[in-house]
Amino acid sequence: MGDPKYPRKAWRKPKRPLNYELKMEELQTLGTFGLRTKRELWKAHTELSRVRQQARSLLALTQKIRDEKEPILLKSLARIGLISNDATLDDVLNLKPTDLLARRLQTIVSNKLGFKTPYQARQAVIHGHIMVGDRKVDIPSYTVTVSEEDSVHFSPESKIPEMLEKTKVKVTTEIEEEVEVQASTEAKSTEAKSTEAKSTEAKSTEAKSTEAKSTEAVKEDKPSTD
Repeated sequence: MGDPKYPRKAWRKPKRPLNYELKMEELQTLGTFGLRTKRELWKAHTELSRVRQQARSLLALTQKIRDEKEPILLKSLARIGLISNDATLDDVLNLKPTDLLARRLQTIVSNKLGFKTPYQARQAVIHGHIMVGDRKVDIPSYTVTVSEEDSVHFSPESKIPEMLEKTKVKVTTEIEEEVEVQASTEAKSTEAKSTEAKSTEAKSTEAKSTEAKSTEAVKEDKPSTD
């Protein structure tokens, strides 16, 4: 039967989960990357903590041992696009959880294939509409490597591209109609203001003329002092 397995947790809760600022930051991250629960965010924090711990451990080793083990860590992180090929351990220590979340299949699909929200991209991945190379991947948290990023595409039988194209055409039409209505409204408003200004000017001219006639009449009716 083999040795029994004792799986460990892939995530750790924050030490102060009821901190208001932390909760607001977590909710913003969940909405930005379309995460289902905070557990997915905590997994990213835990994984990043493990990577940073490895980097700190390498910094504490002698230069000879470090020259042997440091390229292994840097190469593995560069393969998934977290750091560049010429990065150092300082760059590893400066990584943030959002850098790790940005390499999820869900995020790559949302940015590359034209979905309106990351939640739509998540549904497309879960229901088998996305392929990485020649295989379907239905795991939103799948980490996409740099070499696989260009091979992310819709499956041949998927009808989502047609739906997205129709949505784009509909949105474009609505925007054009809205622009036309706004332009027409502005033109009517300008015309109304112009008409009102002309009417006000005419009334003012008429009032001045009436006042002048009234003044002349008063002068004519005024008795002479001679």
